[in-house]
Amino acid sequence: MEWKKRAMSEMLDGAIRRVVVIGNGFAGAENQSIGLVRALGLSNRISLYRVTRPQGGINRWFKWLPVSIHKKLDSVVRKICGNSRFQSLNSNIGNGISDVLEADAHSIAIMARETFYKDGPLLVVASGRDTISVATSIKRLASENVFLVQIQHPRFLLNRFDLVITPLHDYYPLTPHAQLQLPWFLRRWVTPWEPPGRNVVLTVGALHQADSAALRVAASAWHDELATLPKPLLVVNIGGPTGNCPYGVDLAKNLVVMLQNVLWSCGTIRISFSRRTPEKISKILVKEFFTNPKVQIWDGEGPNPHMGHLAWADAFVITADSVSMLSEACSTGKPVYVIGAELCTWKFADFQNSLQKQGVARPFTGMENIAESWCYPPLNDTAEAATQVITALAQRGWTIRA
Repeated sequence: MEWKKRAMSEMLDGAIRRVVVIGNGFAGAENQSIGLVRALGLSNRISLYRVTRPQGGINRWFKWLPVSIHKKLDSVVRKICGNSRFQSLNSNIGNGISDVLEADAHSIAIMARETFYKDGPLLVVASGRDTISVATSIKRLASENVFLVQIQHPRFLLNRFDLVITPLHDYYPLTPHAQLQLPWFLRRWVTPWEPPGRNVVLTVGALHQADSAALRVAASAWHDELATLPKPLLVVNIGGPTGNCPYGVDLAKNLVVMLQNVLWSCGTIRISFSRRTPEKISKILVKEFFTNPKVQIWDGEGPNPHMGHLAWADAFVITADSVSMLSEACSTGKPVYVIGAELCTWKFADFQNSLQKQGVARPFTGMENIAESWCYPPLNDTAEAATQVITALAQRGWTIRA
């Protein structure tokens, strides 16, 4: 009987024991939310919901619309044209998770209100543009029962969130240099509209799940495959060109030459491509290094070695397009070299500049001796953001109970 009274007292005192993560089906966004929850010690208390857009047919042309309008438009088109041609493939949401519920703000808000005195407050963590309307609706419908954290900048009306966690480079548009790059009539439409307020937490890079505990697990899981490789181990992570970090076969050819130049100082090179890597780029590296005994290329088959690489690598070479991969690598304290940073524009160039100014990353030139290590204070964005969440919860009288 006594333990029941103690448990009820903890609930009434505002002990958060559960988390709803609102995802959008993209690993880069959802990993940030889950990484934050891990840092809060609540990774075993997650319920994952997703906001999904209609897929197939002409839906690819409507991804710029708010997701609610996109769904209504898709419904109208399918009624007119039939499902066979304009099928909505909401079940194909990636990540291999088939039992994730569709995010419904009303049902989640009702759950938060009805279970408040039994289970305590509900922490809601969302990331990505498509999650904003659902997350803010939950907050509006259950404001006394929910603490809402939005990861990535929601563009405007930041007072709708209890806390916003976003990289510093999202505020690049407010700098004088950025203002010179924008026509005056576009300025008010560019993120953000105003300087960060008291409920905004600024990070250097993206949040992620590659904390020390996860790397220890990965080191054990990948021990047999990676521990015996000749050292130093250089891991090369290749993403894909984006609008603000464009590159093509020229960069791939330059990378080939640079890797050949540092090969003498490496025991092993492991090359990984992402799902965004164009085939024309991957083919260049595969053709050059496929038969080299010191170079191993992950072909995309079997378990993804990414976490194992983070745990066992001695140094990294990473293409500049991926904020997530760079943020993870720069949290290890190991040398991180970037290729293609000079091609980035807008706030992504600002991100690259911040990494180099802080000494956590250097341009890859092909003149390096990979055996010569260098040190820096590792990025600790995820843990620091979690601390800010705990502080903000305390101001409301709530705590985290793992």
